[in-house]
Amino acid sequence: MDEQLFFKKLNSLCTSKEILYFLSSLEVMSDTMASRALQKISELEVDDNGLKNPGLLENEVFRALCFQFEFESSKLSNTGLLNALQALIKLRIDPQSTLMTSLLSESEKRFGRGQLTAEHLCALGESLLELESPSCATLEQIVNHMQEKDIKSWSPREIVMVYKILEVTVREGKQCQSLLNRLNGVALRAVSQLSPNFVSVILNSLVVLHQTRAVLLVTALCKHSVQHVPYFTDHELVNVLEAFLYFGQKMQNFTEALERHVLKSIHTMHPQTVSKVMQYCCKKMILSKPIFDAVAEGFISSADRLTTDQIAAYIIPFGTLNYLPPSASSLFGKLETVLHTRLGHFQPHTLLNLLHSCVLIQRYPINFLPKIFSPYFLQKLQAQPPGLNRVVMSQLTQLFLTVTLECPFYEGPKLLSKYQVKPLPTPQSSLDVHLFKRVKTGLLDLLKKRIYFASEVSTPYFYVVDIEIKLDEEGFVLPAAQLEEVHRRIALCVDGQNRFCAHSHNLLGEEAIKQRHLQLLGYEVVQIPFFEIESLQNTRKIADYLHKKIFPCTYGLSN
Repeated sequence: MDEQLFFKKLNSLCTSKEILYFLSSLEVMSDTMASRALQKISELEVDDNGLKNPGLLENEVFRALCFQFEFESSKLSNTGLLNALQALIKLRIDPQSTLMTSLLSESEKRFGRGQLTAEHLCALGESLLELESPSCATLEQIVNHMQEKDIKSWSPREIVMVYKILEVTVREGKQCQSLLNRLNGVALRAVSQLSPNFVSVILNSLVVLHQTRAVLLVTALCKHSVQHVPYFTDHELVNVLEAFLYFGQKMQNFTEALERHVLKSIHTMHPQTVSKVMQYCCKKMILSKPIFDAVAEGFISSADRLTTDQIAAYIIPFGTLNYLPPSASSLFGKLETVLHTRLGHFQPHTLLNLLHSCVLIQRYPINFLPKIFSPYFLQKLQAQPPGLNRVVMSQLTQLFLTVTLECPFYEGPKLLSKYQVKPLPTPQSSLDVHLFKRVKTGLLDLLKKRIYFASEVSTPYFYVVDIEIKLDEEGFVLPAAQLEEVHRRIALCVDGQNRFCAHSHNLLGEEAIKQRHLQLLGYEVVQIPFFEIESLQNTRKIADYLHKKIFPCTYGLSN
């Protein structure tokens, strides 16, 4: 049969059974035709979980094909040899079998004799990379040989393959930064030609190879990835999101493209990909309501099929970013059902993170807290990294405070005092120092003396108040150090941008629960958000603003 007619017929077939039947009807075919048939079979029969139908390897026609390749490897064309090698590696044929050793040996011989073109070298390199223990020496030789040609003329396929080879050689302890610098420059000029797969592979390589200085290349690849978002496979999209996180990239148009993709594909996306999307939003503090609403719907319909880590990855960002979707009732109803049936399957720290995220948004896991507060569970927490560090103990304390302040009907075991965290100073990262200074200057102008307010005040209840003002029964301001005759306490929450979701006026969960609890503890909470104060140009205007916010009843009386 004519080769072009053969390839046309082959492309029209949809199952390996049809392909093998078609091959059995042919008396003669070239090795390129046979190897292309093997490639087509490998494309149909292999997915992320491996070989779909292991019985395929026992099929008579398939075995006859393999027999021909094994015993006539020296007579094969370069294309036939290397296509067959790629297909059989993909089909998980044992690399130690006589078939594979014959094809690998013949390929390496031809490489050694200089008989392989650049395209064939790529195919050989790609095949070796797919093996579990690739020959590092041969891969290095391939890169050295390719460098004999002007690196600037390398095709995108060649660039991608060299990145993947360098991952292996660096893992073996070899230094190759000089070549990487040149390669990064060549890749930068080729960005506009890269397919979705190539963009994903190069970004992944840059992460693996710690190329934090390749800023121009990373930025160009991230910008180029925006147009490819609808076309990335799940695995490719995970690589791209990992790179955005690793290199600290955040682009509004990428988030918008991701929103469109998730809305369209949520019910077909792999749960691990959805988990990575939520991790990306959570780490970047991006409250994308379209993504969160879609993920909530996806969780409701597929929670029973998710792993415990995936369940946590889906849910925790809702608490972190302080957002309840329209389907919140069904979402947390489903979560409660899943927890009832699979509570014992969760790792201790995963379960704590999950339940803590729920209380941030006033979803109270009352039925599961007896387990969390039990000495046995606390011992398990302590035994597993990161143990009972300050973050873990503050989560436990916040759960305890939540049931004490918000769930007075809870009658289960309480958290032992030795696990309750002592008041901690506000982490420097959560205070906007510049904003804090402006507010204190404005307060000084308003109250005239520094003794009338205290900053970063520790309370007996874990929380630290940014600024505290004390009033007597008649509403007069008392010195901050005075302990008697205190009738009211005002807590000023000086909320800089880092206490809100990105480009949003939506408080993060940690700050929302703090303000809620301070109120329940008897404080009058006054929020001073950055977006209300940033436009005020001078101290007098800030003082006027603070007067209006803190003492609204007396505002204007002194004017």
